[in-house]
Amino acid sequence: MPERKTHLDGLAVGLLLACCLFWGFQQILIKATGEVPPLWQAALRFAGATALLAGWCAWRRVPLFARDGTLRGGLLAGLLFAAEFSCIYLGLRDTTASRLTVFLYTSPFVVALLLPRLVPSERLRGVQWAGLVVAFCAVAVAFAEGFVAAHGPHQLRGDALALAAGTLWGLTTLVIRASRLATASAEKTLFYQVAVTAVVAPLLSLALGESWSLAYSGFAWGSLAVQTVVGAFASYLAWMWLLRHYPATRMASFTFLTPVCALVFGVVLLAEPLTAQLVLALAGVAVGIVLVNRKPAA
Repeated sequence: MPERKTHLDGLAVGLLLACCLFWGFQQILIKATGEVPPLWQAALRFAGATALLAGWCAWRRVPLFARDGTLRGGLLAGLLFAAEFSCIYLGLRDTTASRLTVFLYTSPFVVALLLPRLVPSERLRGVQWAGLVVAFCAVAVAFAEGFVAAHGPHQLRGDALALAAGTLWGLTTLVIRASRLATASAEKTLFYQVAVTAVVAPLLSLALGESWSLAYSGFAWGSLAVQTVVGAFASYLAWMWLLRHYPATRMASFTFLTPVCALVFGVVLLAEPLTAQLVLALAGVAVGIVLVNRKPAA
């Protein structure tokens, strides 16, 4: 049984900040790689990540197929993970990216509400709930302009898919933390998710009629390589390791940084305007994270 800490230490905070920064940058990469259809892009990413992870495990001699009671939970986590990404990509067809972002980041509330019922040590105090609310409101403020944009004919369906994606993300964390996966290696936990998604994504891509090709620009292939190696492999592996050793409810608060970091990268890399809303959002997310991770008074 791995040692589980009750609070986030410097290592955890550093890894979480690095993951959120990259995930924010990854949103810019995905947006800029429009020549590759979205689900086909996901299929290529997760197929590559599955191959990389299998090679990593062979090199590190991490067993992936030993019978350890994780199969049921692993397949469930993999299906939830694949469903989450499918909802995100399908939701983007019917709703704006801003609205989808706000609904997607309801995920930490799903974790905070449900996980303590199965793992009492994950229960949040009142001030920590306040921190989650502050961080969520900060994200909503950051995306407020796009959130109130004109509605499309299928806006409600897109919003529902975005909310479903956030719920599925939270449920994936719940399964990982509350099942036999909690004692499995980070590599095996991630393998279930990327391997199942590598099977589901191309099937869904075909069902939606996306055109498949490998004749893409050098930029597109470079973007896919970064998304695969750093995103779907390294950063997700770090996240699985963190879930194995640290409280999931406290980790979830850091994910609010990701969409705000994406806006910051837009300012830095795409010359988008630095607005008062963005500065306020950064401050609000920071305050929320501090409140969630504040240690109780002795």
